[in-house]
Amino acid sequence: MSGHYGNIVPLMEMEVFSRKSSRSLWIVPGCLKAMPEFFLSVVPPNHTLMNSLGILFGSLLITTATAVSSASILDISPAQWHALNISVGGRLHAATPFALPCFSKYNNISVSVNEAECSAIQANYTSANFRIESFSANMKVEYETCMSTHSGCLLDSANPRNPLATDGIACSQGEISPFYIDVRMPNDIQAAFEFSKGTGVPLSIKNTGHDYMGRSRRRDSLGIWTHNLQTMTYHPQFVPELCASSHRAITVGAGVTFEQVYKFADDNDSMFIGGYAQTIGASGGWMMGGGHSVLTPSFGLGVDRVLEIKIVTPDGILRTANTCQNSDLFWALRGGGGGTFGVVVESTHLVEERIPIQVINMTFTPTNTNLQEYFEVLVNNSAHWGEEGWGGHVNHAPAGLIYVNPRLSLMQAKASMAQLFAFAQANNGIAVIETLPSWFTFFTRFIVAVESAVGNSAVLFSRLIPKALFESAAGRTQLVAHLLKQTSEFGMPYIPVATPIAFNYTPGATSVTPAWRTALWHVSFPFRLGFPVSKNIKALIGDVMQLGGSANWSYSSSTAEIRAVLSTIHDFVHDDLTALAPDSGAYMNEGDVYESNHESDTYWGTNYERLLAVKTKYDPHGLLDCWRCVGWTGAAQFPCYPDLS
Repeated sequence: MSGHYGNIVPLMEMEVFSRKSSRSLWIVPGCLKAMPEFFLSVVPPNHTLMNSLGILFGSLLITTATAVSSASILDISPAQWHALNISVGGRLHAATPFALPCFSKYNNISVSVNEAECSAIQANYTSANFRIESFSANMKVEYETCMSTHSGCLLDSANPRNPLATDGIACSQGEISPFYIDVRMPNDIQAAFEFSKGTGVPLSIKNTGHDYMGRSRRRDSLGIWTHNLQTMTYHPQFVPELCASSHRAITVGAGVTFEQVYKFADDNDSMFIGGYAQTIGASGGWMMGGGHSVLTPSFGLGVDRVLEIKIVTPDGILRTANTCQNSDLFWALRGGGGGTFGVVVESTHLVEERIPIQVINMTFTPTNTNLQEYFEVLVNNSAHWGEEGWGGHVNHAPAGLIYVNPRLSLMQAKASMAQLFAFAQANNGIAVIETLPSWFTFFTRFIVAVESAVGNSAVLFSRLIPKALFESAAGRTQLVAHLLKQTSEFGMPYIPVATPIAFNYTPGATSVTPAWRTALWHVSFPFRLGFPVSKNIKALIGDVMQLGGSANWSYSSSTAEIRAVLSTIHDFVHDDLTALAPDSGAYMNEGDVYESNHESDTYWGTNYERLLAVKTKYDPHGLLDCWRCVGWTGAAQFPCYPDLS
């Protein structure tokens, strides 16, 4: 195949690259040899010929190992790859970098530019709907590369046709798995686990590519791609297996996105509670990491709404997890995070009846004279807004907010937001409040058109800010001062107001950090293009924050520049924001990549030891490991993350 599927190379088609100019010839010192097409099809592109010949007659897949040690994917013989490919019905593929068709050198081998494929990629480089169809593409591109060695295959996200990104530039595999399985059934996942257990080759799990932590990538791993598990079923009365009570619910395959399920729910007079981007997978890391929504204040986190999960655990068993069976695993999957407990096949979620919602959209131009007043309006009103069911986003560009409320009438909503309206009127802002007929109407009107950019790099740090800080005069003063300080350094904050503050949850039912239950805000300060950063920050990292569109660095930023940005987030922002709420936590999907004490202090709190026990039970051989996930084995296994020490 070719086109926008990320240079998918099916082994059954016997190809290494997606261009014929480099399919059949390997140059060896002193000679030129033509190799059989099948042999080339099962050898990773960076495998030397002499090494390949040495393993051509290697042993068949070993499946009796009782303990697994990590092994190089380059040591796997063609016979082993062939056996795996047979076991998954020909769905084992070789993967090349997303933008490879635009480059003339790949892994130190000269290749021909594919003008047609390159043109399509350039035209759609910043399209989420284009990227989601490629195993090789992430929404944020830093984890397509190996940051620590400055190796990858990127275009300029600000101008994908910029020749400086490709002319004379070598493309390399980066952190993209050289092989992956396009999962279509549970047997495919079981085969991947058996292969890993028998060979020691590490695994990685990728769904839609929304990943700020890089947990869906691992260099030289066998990738498991779940995007094509595309099923949806509406249940007027869903009864989880072995349970008694029934619920209005929707079951979605692992690859179904929010855009798909929102429309499907609306078509069935229902409302699915989910995230703020079209192409996020409803059953992936969003769900397992907690899953916040602008409707969360009223209806809970994503983990609060899951009724049942079908998952293949690393011991090779397809399990059904709910409150009535495999309940320990069900608890762990609702907050313990993706990539470590198994591979989800499908999940079933509680849905609500379709109802009207109130929406307020306010924008203004921030100045030195009105910024403090704006923050005071937000901070002084947020506690009662949360109790009334308001959720939304405090935006940075344009400055302002957009909130929704499924509980109040239009008259009640106007009364609730009176102070915000007064602020907008006094500062030449615009504030509009209206009733929309459904969540899906809001989604298509307000979210689809303003989604975050993709195809660039972005790293975040976030912190859950407890309601207690808003309930005292001293706390409110401290919070306003902090917002002013951070704005002067990094620009207007981005604050998802998406915590379950008004939701009646069952204590202990999920494994997310308990800090979610007492938090009112989820604060983040992403770096952005063009913001005039303060002198002390500019002295620390130079102009790198200005590069690469709305991201932290550009396609051409050096390893030193990338490390400087990561260090700034970890050392500067982390210290300030954590000091604001030292006993709180963070959303594990949007935290600092180098979060200190991530296990018990930040991502899971008192739940970590129990999560680790569940991990050990269902993954006794440690087949799944990802960056700062439950049970991770340390940074040494992930050499593409820069060392900040």
